[in-house]
Parts: sequence; C-alpha cells; structure tokens
Amino acid sequence: MASDLSEYPAPDIIAALTACRRELTGKLTLAAILQRVQAADGRPDPNEAWSLALAASDEFDSVVLTDEIQLALGAARAILDAGDKVGARMSFLSAYQRLVDTARRENRPVKWSLSPGFDQQRRLIAVQEAGRLGRLPAPVVQEYVAQLTHEPVSQNGAAIAGLITGRVAMPTPEVRAKLQLVKATVEQARVAKEKQRQDEIRARQEKFEQQRADQLAAIASLGVKA
Repeated sequence: MASDLSEYPAPDIIAALTACRRELTGKLTLAAILQRVQAADGRPDPNEAWSLALAASDEFDSVVLTDEIQLALGAARAILDAGDKVGARMSFLSAYQRLVDTARRENRPVKWSLSPGFDQQRRLIAVQEAGRLGRLPAPVVQEYVAQLTHEPVSQNGAAIAGLITGRVAMPTPEVRAKLQLVKATVEQARVAKEKQRQDEIRARQEKFEQQRADQLAAIASLGVKA
C-alpha cells in the first residue's frame, strides 16, 4: 500500500488518511485512500464539470476548462446542438468520468486552459477568477490580463465590428461617412443583382411564351384544334 501511495504528494496522502479515519466504518482499503487522494487533484466533480461545459457552449462567454471537460464536451457537442440537453448531459458525464479515471490511473496532473469567448470583458473576468481559484498560474494570468487590457477596442473598431455582430456602436463622423458609403455601395450591388435576376426571369418567361405561340401557330396551320 505504501508503494502504491508513494507516487502521490505526502500532504494529499495525509489528508486522505485523515478523511478515511473520520468517514470509513469498515476496513481501511487502498481504494478508499486513492479515491480521496485523487479527488484532491483539482479536477471538478462531474456536475461542476457539466456546468462549466454549458458555460463554454456560449460563444460570448469565456471559461477556464480542464482537458477532460473539453474532450467530453466535444463528445456531447452534436447532441447539445440538436437541442437534447438531457441526452447531452448523459453523454458528457459518461465521457468525462472515463477521461478522469484514465488520467488519474496514469497519475496525470490536472491541466486548465482558457476557452475564450467573443466578449472581452467576460474573458478578463474568467482569467482573474481562474487565478483566484489557483486554476491558472500567476504568470499566465498576468500575461492574459496584460493582453486583454493593453489595447482596448476603439470607438471606430467597435463600430466596424458592429457591421458583423449587429451590435450598435457610434463611430466618429469621418468613419460614419465611410461606413455609409460602404452601405450604399452594398445596397446598390444588391439592387443591381436583383434587377438582373428579374430580367433573367422575364426573358425566360418571354421565351417560353414565344415558343408556345409558335407551337400554337404550327398546330393551327395544320388545321388541328389546340
């Protein structure tokens, strides 16, 4: 038993043995100790992992996830996208538990990484919270914070991005004039394309009517009633 436990940090073993002394009513087993040692590796329990995975499915939100959560979410993504939240949860929990069990058998330490969303402010909050919980090391948190706060999005940048995202932002007068010109050009192209489509439909209709008229004329020339 000592040999099996020697792979783990001494403080975790001591904490696990303390928990076993307080919680177990039967024989002390290696499995009971390992269960408590491994639970201290920092990996979330399945329900917390599912909550983090759901948050990560929001494209605007940023979440710090373990490798196992990301892989399990990938396995359940198709079911979740189909709208079956219950089925997605079952698939996720099953995959997550297998991945965690494998990682713990192989004594792999937990690894957290940022799953960034579109909202920069949420990204900053997620990184700072992960640093507070010890899920990201301080140097990594500092680097992320420096990147996210060094150069904020300008007024004009937000306005241009709004053309894609649909979010309203007021640019400067100069950029507003250019955006209006771009919008007018796009609208003119759309109108021209629609006119071309209508002309093609009208031309096909006229051709069809002419062919029908020619056929009726040919039939009439033969003395056959149409």
